Amino acid sequence: MHDFCLASSSPQRKKLLENLNVEFLIVEPQIDEGIETNESPSEYVVRLAIEKSNFGHRLCVENQVHLSTVGADTCVVIAGEILPKPKNAAQAVQYLKRLSGATHEVHTAVAITQGNECQYELVTSLVRFSTLSTIQIQGYIETNEWRNRAGAYAIQGVAAAFVSYLNGSYSNVVGLPLNETIELLRNAGVTVPDYNKIVQAQQLVKLDNEHWTGDFHF
Repeated sequence: MHDFCLASSSPQRKKLLENLNVEFLIVEPQIDEGIETNESPSEYVVRLAIEKSNFGHRLCVENQVHLSTVGADTCVVIAGEILPKPKNAAQAVQYLKRLSGATHEVHTAVAITQGNECQYELVTSLVRFSTLSTIQIQGYIETNEWRNRAGAYAIQGVAAAFVSYLNGSYSNVVGLPLNETIELLRNAGVTVPDYNKIVQAQQLVKLDNEHWTGDFHF
């Protein structure tokens, strides 16, 4: 029996939620992800998270499935500019050159729709990359890890070696801030068990990334 519905095509969000020992249905939201005129990065991710959540909820209602629906969206921002999923390797290289030696923001909004109400949380983490060489960037491009990733990198993968500083939620940078998601789920009446797997994962992150500085948590 499902506890809620996840409106997302992201394998990262699916994997993070699986750590919570909850059962969930997955639907793929069909929405326009274009950025509106004069829309700030935080406004952008909040709007998309709500649209995804509402899309999933409408789909559930149409199929007589009575579940709260979760939607989320993440964006990488540097100097006020959103770096969306790169269209090709050349664009991914451009992104990584911009992120090299600089601090950027990662915004994720999580929304949950229940009945006629939609609640959301917005979380921001700061990430700084060390200075990357041309060889490092080209080597990363060859891994194909950049594909379908906001900002052209995955912190949970090979790109962890690029990070020198992280302030805020690690899971937020992956694509879903779990503490805030758990709170939203519980407020919607979803029972979330104690999350020992999350604590273990948090410890692993710290052990595997001792070169990171900053105040970060899972």
